[in-house]
Amino acid sequence: MTALELSREAARILDNKKAKDIKVLEIKEISSLGDYFVVASGSSTTQVKAMADELEFQLKEQGVLPKRVEGYQSAAWIVLDYYDVIIHLFYEETRQFYSLERLWNDAPLLDISDLTHSE
Repeated sequence: MTALELSREAARILDNKKAKDIKVLEIKEISSLGDYFVVASGSSTTQVKAMADELEFQLKEQGVLPKRVEGYQSAAWIVLDYYDVIIHLFYEETRQFYSLERLWNDAPLLDISDLTHSE
């Protein structure tokens, strides 16, 4: 699975778990951290954990395992590192506070409208 395919699959899985404001940022031209950030929010820490659990489960079923998972205990900001794709799952208020998209505002956004339901 390519990094682009993984990013799109993560967005699809998150949408099915009712994640809010899903964004895929292409960072490969501006950072050596990876190729893509996937960013999404949940309305509670329980939902954020459920999103992380579902992502790990479904991607593992496809043979894709994370290198590292951070922040699961607090669930205010869970990071799942899939090497070239880094997935950031936020509790809504935490996402607003850190404003990750503003920090990476020079990263192009991928169009994922074909994968997500309109709110």
